[in-house]
Amino acid sequence: MNILEVELLTNDIDGTEVFYRTKLGLKIISKDKSSISFAVKKTKLTFRLSKIKKPIYHFAFDIPNNMLSEAFAWMEAKVQILEVIPPDKIADFRNWNAKSFYFYDNNGNILEFIARNNLDNKSNDPFDGSSIISISEIGFVAKSVSKLCDELVEKYELPVFSMQPKLEKFIVMGTETGLFILAAEGKDWYPTSIKAKPFWKKVIFENENKINVMETNY
Repeated sequence: MNILEVELLTNDIDGTEVFYRTKLGLKIISKDKSSISFAVKKTKLTFRLSKIKKPIYHFAFDIPNNMLSEAFAWMEAKVQILEVIPPDKIADFRNWNAKSFYFYDNNGNILEFIARNNLDNKSNDPFDGSSIISISEIGFVAKSVSKLCDELVEKYELPVFSMQPKLEKFIVMGTETGLFILAAEGKDWYPTSIKAKPFWKKVIFENENKINVMETNY
């Protein structure tokens, strides 16, 4: 599965422009008073202006799997990296054969840079914003993640991620190149104490050579 486009809400278009352009080094595709879009190589990321108070999301960016240390140093100079198991700031997902680190954007969204060792995406270039490969994960929030999982299987024929066992309050769907993170409402967004809440989002993704458009309040 590949995530092609993600649209989220923000209370601050100008602040979002500054963060994603100067901190992450992303190129702006378009901007007006009500929205701004960025190019994340394989993914288009759009924020739409909203009056909903503090919509908070979790999403992850794939980075070359040989550049975790370089990416960490590059981001640490710009933002505060979150502790996972204090004092460690690198999460080691052994079942996934991946490592990552987390930080907040200007909106309070929980962002993640993840290096997946099973993917063939090494790079020999110095790390900067152009090194970010794609948005590879986006979080969805529901009162019943099992029910949401069943709906996504039926409607989009999405697989449950083979490297992550299904849990009562946490299910992962998709493949290593694109994942939907299903969290129960009220669950902490790892590695923070922020409670997961559902907010509007639009996701365009490719699965089994079919393009799907999903607009949801999960």
